[in-house]
Amino acid sequence: MQANWREFWKGVLAQLPLQLGIVPFGLVFGVLGIASGLSVAQTILMSSIVFGGASQVVFTQLWSTGTSPIVTGGSVAIINMRHVIYSANISKYVSVLSLKWRIALGYLLTDEAFAVSFQEFENNNKFAHYHLLGGGLTLWFFWQISTIAGVLLGTKIPSNLNLEFAIPLTFMAIILPKLRSFAHLSAAIIASIIAIFGQNLPHNLWIILAAVIGMVVGGYIDKRTSK
Repeated sequence: MQANWREFWKGVLAQLPLQLGIVPFGLVFGVLGIASGLSVAQTILMSSIVFGGASQVVFTQLWSTGTSPIVTGGSVAIINMRHVIYSANISKYVSVLSLKWRIALGYLLTDEAFAVSFQEFENNNKFAHYHLLGGGLTLWFFWQISTIAGVLLGTKIPSNLNLEFAIPLTFMAIILPKLRSFAHLSAAIIASIIAIFGQNLPHNLWIILAAVIGMVVGGYIDKRTSK
């Protein structure tokens, strides 16, 4: 087997253990997509096009409450800002690749794909892009399959069974394990306070306001404590 494809399969194998957490998340999103009022096609297409777990959950929550498209789009964009950081980190390594390669890797560059493959770029592995391709495609495949399974399950749930409560609970399950520092905890607390007391703001603007102020406070505290 050629060296490039060996790296591809190394990326696949490195990504497989992480699917133990991805598959349940995809199942939940599929169910919540149907519960929020999205059609089967819309829910599946969101996983294929957006391909961003946390932002998809937030979108379904905002969609179900009739939030304006501007606020919904802004909220999803803020959540996905971390991908800009991922892209910036690997840009110097992939700048020599063709445009097709860069588009494909940019689409597949999720949290888990970055975590698994970035070290290969740091080690100056000349086939690191194949490693990222293998890992990214593995994650994409499992995310699509689990979403479809969740959608099929969601269509079987009686309409009188209200699952809206599961959307914020799912998002909390995503966020809480990531609160590993004082800065993270401070950002979450500040954002929560603004979200609670800003409910009467027009167009659900409390969502963006809570996210932005929470990030600013968290960033400031992180900068101060890291000195």
